[in-house]
Amino acid sequence: MAVFAVGDFPDTQAVVELIKEHFGQKASISCPPPVIPEFPVPSHIEPRFSCFVESEAAGSAVVISCKMPAGEIKTVKDYRDSLAESIFHCALNQRLFKLSRRRDPPYFSCSSAADALVRPVKAYIMTSSCREKGTVEALESMLVEVARARLYGFSEREISIVRALMMSEIESAYLERDQMQSTSLRDEYLQHFLREEPVVGIDYEARLQKTLLPYISSAEVVKFAENFSTTSSCVIKIVEPRAHASLEDLKAVVLKVNTLEEKRSIPPWEEEQIPEEIVSQSPVPGIIVDKVEHPGIGATEMILSNGMRVCYKCTDFLDDQVVFTGFAYGGLSELSEDEYTSCTMGSTIAGEIGIFGYRPSVLMDMLAGKRAEVGTKVGAYIRSFSGDCSPSDLETGLQLVYQLFTTKVEPREEEVKIVMQMAEEAIYAQERDPYTAFANRSREINYGNSYFFKPIRISDLKKVNPIRACEYFNSCFKDPSAFTVVVVGNIDPAISIPLILEYLGGIPKVQDTVQPLSREDLKGLPFKFPETIIREVVRSPMVEAQCFVQLGFPVVLKSTMMTEDIHYVGFLSKLLETKIMQVLRFKYGQVYSVNVGVFLGGNKPSRSGDVRGDISVNFSCDPDMSSRLVDFVLEEISYLQTEGPSEEDVWTILEIEQRAHENGLQCRKIITGWIEFCGAINQGFIQEMLDPPSWFKMRDV
Repeated sequence: MAVFAVGDFPDTQAVVELIKEHFGQKASISCPPPVIPEFPVPSHIEPRFSCFVESEAAGSAVVISCKMPAGEIKTVKDYRDSLAESIFHCALNQRLFKLSRRRDPPYFSCSSAADALVRPVKAYIMTSSCREKGTVEALESMLVEVARARLYGFSEREISIVRALMMSEIESAYLERDQMQSTSLRDEYLQHFLREEPVVGIDYEARLQKTLLPYISSAEVVKFAENFSTTSSCVIKIVEPRAHASLEDLKAVVLKVNTLEEKRSIPPWEEEQIPEEIVSQSPVPGIIVDKVEHPGIGATEMILSNGMRVCYKCTDFLDDQVVFTGFAYGGLSELSEDEYTSCTMGSTIAGEIGIFGYRPSVLMDMLAGKRAEVGTKVGAYIRSFSGDCSPSDLETGLQLVYQLFTTKVEPREEEVKIVMQMAEEAIYAQERDPYTAFANRSREINYGNSYFFKPIRISDLKKVNPIRACEYFNSCFKDPSAFTVVVVGNIDPAISIPLILEYLGGIPKVQDTVQPLSREDLKGLPFKFPETIIREVVRSPMVEAQCFVQLGFPVVLKSTMMTEDIHYVGFLSKLLETKIMQVLRFKYGQVYSVNVGVFLGGNKPSRSGDVRGDISVNFSCDPDMSSRLVDFVLEEISYLQTEGPSEEDVWTILEIEQRAHENGLQCRKIITGWIEFCGAINQGFIQEMLDPPSWFKMRDV
């Protein structure tokens, strides 16, 4: 037995004494501990096959697994081999991703990894998801890629890209070595105790990687492709919602690819041309037209010459992280029902084409070795972009934002075809899922059959206009004057402000705004709550009988107490979850878990309007018990409404939320999210930030 204690202890020796006090008195058994048995896993040369049909499967999938003895890392050479193995999987995954983005791809996604299967052996596993009736094609493509790697290896450029990626990851870990999560350290010691894995420490591991990575050759990497041989205890499995492929089909594919490899009839990998720079022509930097310091929160607010508002705050939570969020009013609620479906597909189609001016497969190589990523979101009332980068790669992150605003995404046939095919498969998968019918009907009841909450069906998908979809996405990220950007992290203003002026201030102005800039002008979502109590049973054919239950309660928060009440609704949901769990699980033993969710995104942001949403109680149970359990839940809620919770219950919830809030403050994303929230509620969002600890004060119920 071993005891691990990892954390911010003020006195580590006191912790050691506590461990001795509680565990040191335990008497060990007199006889020797039993020998841990080792059970050999038999190998096999001939591949094994399995075709599994699951009518409720989310989609078609292919799995290739090959078993081999599990090695141990005891020497520097062992560690070097483990690095070469990681490079192999990463380089192979880069190719698999690029294949999934080509014309008529064999699969939607595919990846390779090593897994500790059982103690004597490990497994190489490659998995893919594909279209229905596409499992045989996907399997052939997967086998061809590992055969191609065995025949030709990887190019030096491919190896250098992966090497740069791994180097940036270890550098980031080293910079944040004093801010590592305690659970990560605990798990390292646990694996050392259970599997005798070495604990070398991040300092030594960083030096090892920096020393070894530049000298790992393609020949060292490609030898690991042999582990994916169909003679290496290989098992090939497919899952389909309906039977389309047979065992004979799978065997024929294996024979075909093996024959092609023996005859060297598989051509080498064709590499794409990769541009050197993200921004081809440097923009003309903007200037600061107004600047306000907010010493109370240590933030600085700037208005740039193109109208963009930027607020930055220097923090030291994590040494190797800067996060930023930009948001503007105007989203999906502005759309008419006729164009809603096309425009909601805009982000997906544009993402497949390349929202930064480059195809995703090309951009992936361009960003090798840089820790910078930017994503977008178009919501009901707000459209936003958010990024996460290393301080040394802040320029790259801001360049991506510049490209987002200056790129005009135009639909291309092959990318649109991929998106539509993936969307169709997702819709078919939802239709096979019995829970979908339940969830769809719940939304219809809760929100008055509003088109905003309706699921997209195949008939809707056929009406999508890709040109209009891309036009809408382009319009969402075009006008810099509509956006407020919050930057938080380990930044040096002397370095970051010139970059902000160049890449955010350099975004060109537009003559006319394409989205409303005032939240008061936003259109509300077209939905309404039920006017009476509705109790309905949704029936759907299933392989095994199951029951999902949802109880929904409309919520309306008045504007005068809205900001405070939002947090009290969160506390209430935790209280309900705890009390209902006590009744359904611990008193009656009928459920495993209960979830109480809160949705408050119904109304547009406003300083004067109310907030509408709902609280939902969700659990699964025996179908024969569903009605009784619903009554138990309603009785418990009625009791809480009449008698109120005990003081102990309230303080327990507040204590849990207080701890969660304190932990959350260690993440910069909490700060950017809070400023964004305040911006949505209050015009002077910096000045009117609330004091977070006041949320946890007791209030009469």
